[in-house]
This record gives sequence, C-alpha cells and structure tokens, in this order.
Amino acid sequence: MAIRIGILGEIGSGKSYVANKFGYPVFNADIEVSKLYKKNKKIFYKLNKKLPKYISSFPVDKNQITKAILSNNANLRKILNIVHEEIRKKMNLFLKKNKNKKILILDIPLLLENKIYKKKDILVFVDSPKKEIKKRLKKRSNFNNKLFKKFKKIQFTPVYKKRKAQFIIKNKFTKKSVINDIKNILSEIL
Repeated sequence: MAIRIGILGEIGSGKSYVANKFGYPVFNADIEVSKLYKKNKKIFYKLNKKLPKYISSFPVDKNQITKAILSNNANLRKILNIVHEEIRKKMNLFLKKNKNKKILILDIPLLLENKIYKKKDILVFVDSPKKEIKKRLKKRSNFNNKLFKKFKKIQFTPVYKKRKAQFIIKNKFTKKSVINDIKNILSEIL
C-alpha cells in the first residue's frame, strides 16, 4: 500500500511546485477540475441546471464560473458540491492505478476542509512568505482578488493547517530549499 502525502498551504504558496518535486505520482485537483470544465458534458449539465444564468455553454468557461461565484455566496458551494463528487472519483481512480507505487502525492486545495485525507496520511505544509505569495498571485493572469477572498473564507486558516501537518517545507521560492526539505521528509518516512 502506497504512503499518501497530502500537501497543505495557502493559495499561491507553491503547493503544486512542491508536490511535483517529490518525484512520485501527483494527483493535482486543480488540473482535474480544469479538465472537467473542458471535457465533461455531465458536469456542464449539472452546473447548467443549478446555475443556468451563468453556466450556459460547453466547454464551461472559467469566467462563467468566476461570475457565478462573485454574484452570490451560495454559488461557490453549489459548484463545489457538483465538482467535488467527480474529483473524488478521479482521485480514487488515480489511487487504484498507482497502488503499487511507494508514495503518492495529493495536491488538493480543500484536502482538510472536504475531509479527503485519511488518518495515516502524511500532511506537509508549504510555508511561504506572505509578501512573496502576494507578488506571485498578482503575476497570475487569471488572478481575481474578490475570488481569492471568497476561497479563503471557506478554507481553514494557515495556522490550523500548520498544526495538522507532520512536516513543514519552507518555500523561499528557491529550488534548493525545497529539495533539501523534501529529501529530509523522504528519509524520515521511508
């Protein structure tokens, strides 16, 4: 049975970067959500049924999703409920397909909030300087501050996530610091 490592951290802290540096298969929920919007007609129909005013064409445009979330607080929950179910299925397929690997990495933004982790999972918190996070987020072409605030409201605080984690990786946005921390974690758990 594979060791599961869940990556925790704030939006923009470099979770995906860190996840990919472990050198083991990664389940990246953000990438999977993008694929659902582009390729899954069933998801489109479900979203269209719940939010016909916003989600009107396939493939689902991220701008439609953004407008729906920003217009009404309840819409974010509606979207998450529809998408979450499908993402859980995709994650289970990923886990089955990779069950013979030594380690599997879970890069899932709402890992704790949606109770996706298991008790024996190893949780790693990516700790990054707030100034750097802000700088990086502003560089993102799709960054929307209002949307960012809505997502922050439904997430546990960084302090709580840090407390839940068995390991902390200090991400100073240099490859060297992250790689050393990963090596130390792997030598401890293997």
